[in-house]
Amino acid sequence: MRSARLITVVFTIAMLVGHGLHFEEARAEPPEALPALLKSHCYECHTGESSEAGLDLKKLSTDLSVPKNFATWVRVFDRVHDGEMPPQDSKPIPNKKAVFFIESTTKWLHDAQRSEFDEVGRVRARRLTNFQLERTLHDLLGIDIPLASEMPDEPTGAEFTTFSDSQSMSHFHIEQHLKVVDLALDEAFRRATIGTDDWQHDFSAEKISRTQPRCREPEYIDKQAVIWSSRLIFYGRIPATQADESGWYRVRFQASALKKPEQHGVWCSVRTGACVASAPLLGWVGCFEATEEPKEFSFDAWLPEGHMLEIRPADRTLKDAKFAGGQATNGEGGSQNVPGIGIDWLKMERIHHSPEQAAMRASLLGDIQVSLGKNNNRMLSVKLQSKQPKLDMKRLIANFAERAFRRPVAEGEVKHYVDLALQSLKSGDDLMTALRIGYRAVLCSPRFLYFYEQPGALDDYAIASRLSYLLWSSKPDETLLELAKKGELHRSKTLDEQVERMLKTQRGQEFVKNFSAQWLELSQIDFTEPDGRIYGDFDIVVQDSMLEETHRFLQTVLDENLSVAQLIDSDFTFLNSRLARFYKIDRVEQSQMERVSLEPDDRRGGLMAQGSILKVTANGTNTSPVLRGVWVSNRILGVPIPPPPESVPAIEPDIRGAKTIREQLDKHRSDESCASCHVKIDPPGFALENFDAAGRWREKYLMLDGGRLKPGVEIDPSYRLQDGRDFDSFNDFKKLVASRPKPLARNLAEKLLAYGTGAPIVFSDRDEVEKIVEHVSAEQYGFRSILKAVVSSPIFLSK
Repeated sequence: MRSARLITVVFTIAMLVGHGLHFEEARAEPPEALPALLKSHCYECHTGESSEAGLDLKKLSTDLSVPKNFATWVRVFDRVHDGEMPPQDSKPIPNKKAVFFIESTTKWLHDAQRSEFDEVGRVRARRLTNFQLERTLHDLLGIDIPLASEMPDEPTGAEFTTFSDSQSMSHFHIEQHLKVVDLALDEAFRRATIGTDDWQHDFSAEKISRTQPRCREPEYIDKQAVIWSSRLIFYGRIPATQADESGWYRVRFQASALKKPEQHGVWCSVRTGACVASAPLLGWVGCFEATEEPKEFSFDAWLPEGHMLEIRPADRTLKDAKFAGGQATNGEGGSQNVPGIGIDWLKMERIHHSPEQAAMRASLLGDIQVSLGKNNNRMLSVKLQSKQPKLDMKRLIANFAERAFRRPVAEGEVKHYVDLALQSLKSGDDLMTALRIGYRAVLCSPRFLYFYEQPGALDDYAIASRLSYLLWSSKPDETLLELAKKGELHRSKTLDEQVERMLKTQRGQEFVKNFSAQWLELSQIDFTEPDGRIYGDFDIVVQDSMLEETHRFLQTVLDENLSVAQLIDSDFTFLNSRLARFYKIDRVEQSQMERVSLEPDDRRGGLMAQGSILKVTANGTNTSPVLRGVWVSNRILGVPIPPPPESVPAIEPDIRGAKTIREQLDKHRSDESCASCHVKIDPPGFALENFDAAGRWREKYLMLDGGRLKPGVEIDPSYRLQDGRDFDSFNDFKKLVASRPKPLARNLAEKLLAYGTGAPIVFSDRDEVEKIVEHVSAEQYGFRSILKAVVSSPIFLSK
């Protein structure tokens, strides 16, 4: 039975995904005068085997149904439109002919793309991402267990995981989806029927301290559980906190600093894991600063079965104790005069970030009565009591399908799921088993896993889903569905009101975090770790603080509707004492993140000066002006950098004799194929060279001398923007870029549209994007204004 249903699901989804992917486009004919214009102004450089940039215009097909041809013609158009072609030393195109080329080619490319979109839509079949699937199951079933990690990794390479073209669907993906659905339903029925998970333990300091003289647990000293500063792996693990069952736990404890440094407290990390050599990975929970005065701290942590807490000093600037033999001996750490922390007590309780049992039961089982008993093995048994089980099951499955599919469903649409449940009931299964089978079938339907959108303008229910998955990464709530039912969601005023309402919710407060995780690649911050020999003061507390700095900063820009210029050059940021010390800003004493006014000498302000951005744009050891320049241009400045032409090898042009990175790039720019892109890449790349791979400010590069690192060549951040404006420093660069916010607004609008619709911005979208930018110009290109304009745009409201 299961195999048959699996084959049915795979076949159905394959049909859905395949629909419309093989579109035979009506041939759009190029402008009649185009060949003559290309011949007189372009063929001299762009024909034959040795053509510049590997572009042979004689061989370039005008069949725009081939994606590669279309992309190449767009690039040709952009180079001419931006004045980059023909080169200044070539025969110029007369103004009249240039205008003709731009206007006629615009129409040709636009018409070809729109004719395709009119038939199959701008966005093809798009499924829920792993994160969206987890959030949707949480809201639909009232559960809170992690699920996304059970799914196959999202495909790499796309800017956003929401992009339909990069999403895959394999047999393995389907099998994992079934596994996740089963996990979710098991938890939902368990919580709705059996009862609560009341569990609480109070531990004294002695109870969480070591029971052996040599181990890695806290040491019991003066009625405290003590952990000294050390690099010993898993030192500070607390076996008493080991979870018997996977779940969310609230951990509270009181701690104080021991032998703390004069200028600050002892920063510590709280992590979870099996804390054994066979399972070395640790999960992040949070951090805190212990002071001499005892303070109470509280954290919520997901603990898989068998995992425990690890609490320890985590500030790399602290002096570390040395422990021989891989274990800590009683008294060994304290005698070395190193900082540490003492824990007075610790409390743990089982919690849930989801509705109470009564609400879950009503959502899942309606008014069906639940009876509990014991079976022959003295195990708890659950029975559902119904006088009309078939009618109740039909009603519940229909209601569940409507919530799962995010729109009304006709009786015929749920018949298959009801029939499966009735067949189960008929075969002798009890009501709960049969109902679960019906729910499982609903959650394996393409109508649940995929967005239901038709070519053209979206209907109100599709708008409700698109809006909720943009801002909440989850299904629409009752308010959105009721507005959709009334046909009011397509109105700009209603959309504005809903954006305001949704951003004020708890889920809405997570929008910036979810969006920036992909837009700014903050989800990749763990991908590299700065070399400890070079960046000895970088630690996991600094990294966590960097992330929070960016999240709090972006949230403020959104909440206060600040101009996108603030993303480049702001006079404030968010710091705690640990991150401020890392940035060498000496006027922050609070352990909590707080808004800090910046001074010019701080050399901070704006996204590009935040450690999270600087870290994800470096490799952990050194920096590259090219890599950072490309990243900043594409992600923040709105200056698209295409991949290198196929004719340009991965190895850079001859750089023999070059001594500095600037000299290397000077030689690289001597290649005409590279110069057109480096004029865009190099300004931000050089401007950011004063920041090292860990995000610290530096005046000189480091160099090896006899095996030791020492200051080397002084860094020169000066350069010239593509528009000819010169700058001498990073601060100068920021001010020049921020003085012209329109491109920044365009970029943010494009990123929001791409993230929210599931497709990158294409040629035929450009006019609508410009309308969005013009619309928000009167509001100084505010972040919130851009978000609202995006939601009301025809691009967002169409498939």
